[in-house]
Amino acid sequence: MKGLKKLFAIGLSTALAFTLAACNNNEKSSSDDVENENKQVTLNFWTFGATGYEDLAKEYEKENPNVKIKVRAAETAEHHDALFTALSAGSGAPDISMLEIDQLDRFKAAQDRFENLYDLGAKDIKDQYLDWKWSTGENNNGDFLIGLPTDIGPKALYYRMDVFEEAGLPAEPDEVANLISSPKAFEEAGLKVKEQTGKPFIDSIEMAFRAYLDAAEETFLNPEGELLLEEDGNAVKNAYDYAVKLNELGIVGKFEMWSPEWANAVNKGEFAAELGAGWLKGWMEGNATEAIGKWRVATLPSEFAANWGGSFIAIPKETKNAKEAYEFVEWLVSPDNQLKSFQAKGLFPSAPSVYEMDEFKNNEDEFFGGQATAPVFAKATQDINGAIYKGEKYFPVYQEVLNALKNVQSKGADPEKEWTEAIKRAKDLLNR
Repeated sequence: MKGLKKLFAIGLSTALAFTLAACNNNEKSSSDDVENENKQVTLNFWTFGATGYEDLAKEYEKENPNVKIKVRAAETAEHHDALFTALSAGSGAPDISMLEIDQLDRFKAAQDRFENLYDLGAKDIKDQYLDWKWSTGENNNGDFLIGLPTDIGPKALYYRMDVFEEAGLPAEPDEVANLISSPKAFEEAGLKVKEQTGKPFIDSIEMAFRAYLDAAEETFLNPEGELLLEEDGNAVKNAYDYAVKLNELGIVGKFEMWSPEWANAVNKGEFAAELGAGWLKGWMEGNATEAIGKWRVATLPSEFAANWGGSFIAIPKETKNAKEAYEFVEWLVSPDNQLKSFQAKGLFPSAPSVYEMDEFKNNEDEFFGGQATAPVFAKATQDINGAIYKGEKYFPVYQEVLNALKNVQSKGADPEKEWTEAIKRAKDLLNR
């Protein structure tokens, strides 16, 4: 009996010791939680373009007083070059960074420099976004997510109502969509505008080139880095030939996008139409003040349905605050905040639930004569092919082909000779 009492006492002492230890651990855990909640965190956020994210960051700071967000905006090229330099050096990268879709593969090649957002909880929100937009942010194996989706760039036909009327063409959006329902019909409308008004139908040979290019499932390179331009029937040559054809028909202008001459032409109605993405309306509303009420938007032929532009938000590995950074990014790109970004800056949402919100569907645009343009772009998303591989050297190879087209238009150069020369220059770029 004495032995049993002794064992009971030992057991009781041991249990008490464990209980006290557990209490101490719980007190420590509770203390750590409070400390973490009160920890002051500063997140450096690099952006480009007119996003309005500064205002949303201030809103987040009010809801989360322990978080300070420093937003730095730069031009697109400067932003990506600075980020690439910082990542290569292993220091100086921000906690959070935007990545433009045409630059994305350049950074995917350095995915080890970024947090895998699947490790931070991104799987839980995947179903809130367009499948093709989400998968564009993944690696080839689908097990690494470099960024959460922000805006997209569904394309539509921006057109001058007054120029269409002058040419004797239907001018209401539904009528224009029915009229220009194929690439052939696109050409015929362009010829009518040229004959009746003397104006080019579209602004530039680059936009003529992008008509088919942006809709292609493959462009210049495959994931193995091989050049596709010499393959029979490749999509880039098809787009190139179509641009040459439109130029030969005399319906292509020489207004290079974003140039002062182009901006003036948008204002004055010196060309009839633009194959533009959803984000272009934001630029027009802020810069084409002489053209208020004169532009409208219609859907493009399905052969031209494409996405042009859009971004992702990534978290470089250097951050010491990955959890807090992710929480902010998830909040920033939520459907409700994508609606705010659309209303403030015209960033077209990648969360399809926004398309059903009344504030989105009934958002009448004064610039477009009271037309609710958002549903036009929402409809365009249904015909977009999906994630398209572009490769690290997409931009320089693209530029070489575009230079060939510019030589054809401005110098009267032979299109086939220019195409051959462009391929040669592209090969040289890839071999460097």
